[in-house]
Amino acid sequence: MLLALAGCGGSSAARPPGRDGGADRPSPADAADAGGDAQPPVPVTVTVDPTVTAGAIGPGFVGLSYEKSHLRQGLFRGDNAALVALFKLLGPSILRVGGNSVDETVWQSYDGGAPAPDAAVPQTITAADVDGLAAFAAAAGWKVLYGVNLKLASPSVDAAEAAYAAQALGSALYGWEIGNECDLYTTVVASPGTWSYAAFTSAWQSFEAALAAGVPGTAFTGPASASHYTTWTVPFAADEASAIVLLTQHYYIANGQAATSTIDLMLSPNPGLATELGALAKAASANHVANGYRLGECNSFYNGGAPGVSNAYASALWAIDFLFANAQNGAAGVNFHGGGNSAGYTPIADAGGAVVGARPMFYGMLLFSMAGQGALLATSAAPTSTSFSAYAVSAAANETRVVLSNKSASTPVAARVVVGRSFSSASVIRLAGPSLAATSGVTLAGATIGADGSFTPGAPETATVTGAAVEVQVPPASAALVIAR
Repeated sequence: MLLALAGCGGSSAARPPGRDGGADRPSPADAADAGGDAQPPVPVTVTVDPTVTAGAIGPGFVGLSYEKSHLRQGLFRGDNAALVALFKLLGPSILRVGGNSVDETVWQSYDGGAPAPDAAVPQTITAADVDGLAAFAAAAGWKVLYGVNLKLASPSVDAAEAAYAAQALGSALYGWEIGNECDLYTTVVASPGTWSYAAFTSAWQSFEAALAAGVPGTAFTGPASASHYTTWTVPFAADEASAIVLLTQHYYIANGQAATSTIDLMLSPNPGLATELGALAKAASANHVANGYRLGECNSFYNGGAPGVSNAYASALWAIDFLFANAQNGAAGVNFHGGGNSAGYTPIADAGGAVVGARPMFYGMLLFSMAGQGALLATSAAPTSTSFSAYAVSAAANETRVVLSNKSASTPVAARVVVGRSFSSASVIRLAGPSLAATSGVTLAGATIGADGSFTPGAPETATVTGAAVEVQVPPASAALVIAR
């Protein structure tokens, strides 16, 4: 449980600059260099209450999201061993294929009608592209959430694509997503005229009916809103509860092209995240949506991310807090959006259909995955700090896993972790980087992740146990996974 709150993101709309992130919050300039004079460690006591549950981490929690146009680039294929290996490090989970390009790509039987006023000239998705995706999903052991075009296609064309994709994917198909960020549309070809939530649901229902008739028994998700969760996503949960198995929403902190989208902003506390997640959880529960809700697309900053921020080591520490915030607030999981090799966000960089390497964010995602599945336990840290956070997972019988994250650029923490139950030994796995602004040199368990997907972690450290507590030093700009058993 996050009681020592630290950077969990923000709303999909830009947040006002200049908010106070706490007395020991580094400025952007400080964040660029974690070096300088050594400071004495701050003593912090972390207390875990094994009798109080504060959320849960279920199967497939850490997912990935890609633009549908990536199907045209040959990245997803069964023999892409490097990408398969990287997915397996996190998985099994859900690969969501969608993004803006879902409305800029059409199935091979597209009738050639004119694009909507705000739609690009489409690329064609072929049977061979879908076959590659299916082979990749089978090799990686992941499910696929498959997006179809709402803005410019017709229900019959999407139904034809869905029929082929369902046959190719087989049991790897999780379900369908119709359109992408429809709250930002102005019109669609199938339903011209003034765009509104009512127009969207009318169009969505016609596409859903066509796909359901063509592929009986498959699942639907939605609405994949960009922001507007109170006026689109929450009403959609009530209006379409009988048709969907998963409520989906997108999430970014702010505009990656804004000068205010800095490391400091990324790591700053934002209570608005919990407010949004709480509203989604309530909507999914109240309307009995079978699989709850999920952030089907998310990352640090939209418009591709903020160069030097979204691809920096700080994003790994942000991802840890962000994932735990979702788990605390009832999410079924998240899908971090990515793809390509720009200076913005992507957990895995790729170019020309080949993996370039794992970015710093991927290391944070992997550390979270290593914390395991199970109940989150109520956890407090004293004294509290916006730069330090702690979470505990009851990952297995007689085993508690505690994640400690120190986002300060210069101040070390001497943590005393009181597990709240008897245990005989403890070990530590560490996430480290040269500085918050570093874009390389990140290690997890003393090892780097190869561009071929290889990862050979070193042996965990043996932790110092004092009575009922584990003593752990957490250096600046680092995280530690403590395993007490």
